[in-house]
Amino acid sequence: MDLKKVFENNESWIKKQLAISENYFDDLGKGQKPELLYVGCSDSRVTAEDLMGLGPGEVFVHRNIANMVISIDLNVMSVVNYAVDHLKVNHIVVCGHYGCGGVKAAMQSADLGILNPWLRNIRDVYRIHKLELNSIECEEKRYDRLVELNVKEQCVNLIKTAAVQKAYRDRGLTVHGWVFDVHTGKLIDLKIDFEKYLHDIMEIYHLD
Repeated sequence: MDLKKVFENNESWIKKQLAISENYFDDLGKGQKPELLYVGCSDSRVTAEDLMGLGPGEVFVHRNIANMVISIDLNVMSVVNYAVDHLKVNHIVVCGHYGCGGVKAAMQSADLGILNPWLRNIRDVYRIHKLELNSIECEEKRYDRLVELNVKEQCVNLIKTAAVQKAYRDRGLTVHGWVFDVHTGKLIDLKIDFEKYLHDIMEIYHLD
């Protein structure tokens, strides 16, 4: 990759935005008021704003390997708290994708060094759902299903947090689980039943 091309692309992008609105960057500099927090995968094929058709200022984005929401990861927890408590987003989306390298790595019996503790969280998802997953004979379909189940479990992890619970009570914040199909470009809504999940875990995870 010729990095000079990146800066040429940037100049072209600036001209394009100013052609749309001469105040584009003045408005951008006034701050952000996104309605949506997107937690997605770091995979280079899955760009949050592009696949949703949104632009700068419309979505607050956090990406990591396999779109994980881990309670002891200060990075993701800081993003969630900032987005919920300060930006006052009304929706949080966890978006996985088929063909996820992190999920596939977690399905393998291999020592991957520093990745081991991170992938262990995905393997925990496999353990929780092993009866369903092991009943799927086709490895590719089992892989896709683990992608979906991982998204659902990360949604549950969000619902366990005090910030999300409080924002739900105060203003009706909702958590959503989606999967991006890299083969078709389609976004798939897993139709997470947020209120049911909340009800199911509140006996143990309720935080005043």
